[in-house]
Formats: sequence, structure tokens, C-alpha cells
Amino acid sequence: MAQAQLGDTVKVHYTGKLTDNTVFDSSKDGEPLTFTLGSGQVIPGFEKAVVGMQPGETKTTTIPMEQAYGPHRPELMLTVDRGDLPADLEPEVGQQLQVVQPDGTAFIVTITDVSDSEVTLDANHPLAGEDLIFDLKLVEIV
Repeated sequence: MAQAQLGDTVKVHYTGKLTDNTVFDSSKDGEPLTFTLGSGQVIPGFEKAVVGMQPGETKTTTIPMEQAYGPHRPELMLTVDRGDLPADLEPEVGQQLQVVQPDGTAFIVTITDVSDSEVTLDANHPLAGEDLIFDLKLVEIV
């Protein structure tokens, strides 16, 4: 039977969990994730885990943060004056905002702290600094 190799387009069902077993994402109630191995469309550890699997095969793999979203980087934390935010925005911890840089590049930040005068924004990926556990099932090699 064929094994998934770099360059193959694959369909994978997955459930992603943190090390405390909290589920952060799953495809099990929807369509499988379709991507091409070696193209960088998914995190490196996920891709590495799928290489060599056969259609119908299942496995559980732990992906260290270095092969996932990397470490949490303090330099991606920023404190801004509340007055620098849109006047109609009532900032709340956990709220996500889209920030557009002068060159037009947009990225998502999460509000991590709010005071009367300042708001702390975190531009790290929400899963940065986390080791991830994935239950995988290779559905098909397209």
C-alpha cells in the first residue's frame, strides 16, 4: 500500500490537543484537512508525522513547540495607550484585533491586559510555547 511522501497531496482528519488534553482544534465533524506534503502549508511537526503513513492508518504524535508555533516571544508583546485604539472599541482581555502595519501587512493580536490608561497586546500565535498532541488519520493520498 502507498505511503504518504513529500510532494503528495493528502487528506487528514485530526484532533489537536494541549498536553493537559484540552482540545484546541479538530476536523472530525467536518471535512479532512487537505494539504501538500513539503509545501509548508501546515506546521513542520504535523507534516513530518504524516510522512510515511498509509491511507486508513491512525496515530497519535506529540509535536514539540519548536516544530509547532515556536516559543512564546516576549518581544511580540506590546503595551499601547488606550487612546491609540479606535474610540468605539471597548477592549477586553482575550479579544483579538487585526493590526495593519504601514506597509499594509496585517496580523492578529490578542489583548492580554487592560488598565484605565493602557492595553497590552500579544502578537504571538495563541499556541506559541505549547507542545501539541495530534490524533491523526490519513484518509487519502490524492
